[in-house]
Amino acid sequence: MTGTALEVKPRGGETEKLTINLGVVDLGQVDLLVQEGFYSNRTDLIRTAIRNQLAVHADAVQRTVARRTLALGLQHFSRDDLERARAAGQMLQIQVLGLARIAADVPAELARATIESIVVLGAFHASPAVRSALADRIR
Repeated sequence: MTGTALEVKPRGGETEKLTINLGVVDLGQVDLLVQEGFYSNRTDLIRTAIRNQLAVHADAVQRTVARRTLALGLQHFSRDDLERARAAGQMLQIQVLGLARIAADVPAELARATIESIVVLGAFHASPAVRSALADRIR
């Protein structure tokens, strides 16, 4: 069982908030570039800077994803996926770079019975009960 892997393209509601602290001089330079029309707002500049850095390191990211056997993008686990894993006597080792999502209708006991470990670089979406049941397995 590997779930369903899809490429993640952030849309409204599918983004995560990130907070950063900048020195006043850096912040002033950001605001100056926004005022001069280089960027529409602070967020636009920060997103662009992050994407540029990710592009610079894209080869290293791809090599690491392959080496660590991470699923890239969205990996969704439905109740049916986990019930099939339980019926087959399988324990899942979830490793995702992107978004790992466990369906809202998955009971905590089913998740605990079928998920051995979870490693997510990005975001992990699951009900509070499932998160609690898997707390010792999330790395």
